[in-house]
Amino acid sequence: MPHAPDLSDEEPPYEPDEREPVYYAEQALLGALLLRPEHLSQADALEGDAFSHPAHGALFAAMRTVQAPGLPSPPDGLDWLQAVLEEARQEAPALTAAYLHLLISACPRPEHAGAYAAMVRSGHARRSIRLHAEALAQAAQNVTVPDRPVHVLAAADALAHHLDTLARTVPTHPGTLPRTPLPPPPVSPQDDEAEDQERMLLASAVSAPASVGHMRWLAPEDFTDPLCAGLWQCVSALAHRGEPLDPVTVMWEAQHRGLLAAGVTAADLVVLLSTAALPPEHWGIQIVERALLARAWHTAGRITAYTEDPANTVHQLITGGRRALADLTAVRRRWQQATRPLAEPDAPVSSRAGPPSRAPTVSRPPAPPAVRAAAGRTP
Repeated sequence: MPHAPDLSDEEPPYEPDEREPVYYAEQALLGALLLRPEHLSQADALEGDAFSHPAHGALFAAMRTVQAPGLPSPPDGLDWLQAVLEEARQEAPALTAAYLHLLISACPRPEHAGAYAAMVRSGHARRSIRLHAEALAQAAQNVTVPDRPVHVLAAADALAHHLDTLARTVPTHPGTLPRTPLPPPPVSPQDDEAEDQERMLLASAVSAPASVGHMRWLAPEDFTDPLCAGLWQCVSALAHRGEPLDPVTVMWEAQHRGLLAAGVTAADLVVLLSTAALPPEHWGIQIVERALLARAWHTAGRITAYTEDPANTVHQLITGGRRALADLTAVRRRWQQATRPLAEPDAPVSSRAGPPSRAPTVSRPPAPPAVRAAAGRTP
């Protein structure tokens, strides 16, 4: 019966500082294949990059390259091991014959190669989901691209496609969500630009009440300032009820909703809602776009937390990842509703006029100093 290997005698090349459980599954699988090359058919779905250990991946790729004997006799078995070692050394020069023997001794049962291969696939799936989540987080924080929402949504689509691909290869069973404690929602930083945009939106909405009914794609949770979120609820409620909409009526509605109890005076609200610039849709798009980027970053952190919990199975990672992306999709749809009129004008285009021209992009200049001074800041 194979004995447990003594790693002090022969340390494998590129040894990691901390070994995860999948590391031992990789050793067991490689040992099984070195002993019984005919079991390579049970690992057809694997590639060299599915292994977390670079030397293991090079060794497995060498096995797929070298012609394996069907039922090796002892001399043929030695020839097989030597051929695999020489092929693998092209990618991993530090591999030694002693380490191949260590892998063989690390395999409890060669006939369980199929189970070991499934473990390696699960470890690769976990790492690949984590890489896609990290790419989504990087896209959400990348300020160098010209169109950040499109860049972020492309990363989200790539993650969703990868989850769908994994779902077709993972055995299905009743879905269970991961029980991993989620990271807290991101706390909105004190952003002067975001606060100015939200205040200008409120003032513009009060001066153009007809636009409020068409801005149902803007939600209170999109705001970074709780006071502005509450005031937007006041504006939306008055517009929905068909009541007069001006700075005084909004102030009166805010009083009934308890907003004046937070240290904000009635005079502050009247001044805040009395200065408008640009249509309210312009400011609303800026707000929902910022909310989309923030939700994408939080979604990436949520999925990364799932992958870092070893108790989650691959099926739970897929289920939890899809649920997290569904929350991002909700904000995505509202952002699409906000920007669709800009990208798809309703005016018909004549067939003789050539291809339809793209609608001009709305410029996003910062609020003028005079307007910001007039709007004031909430004490």
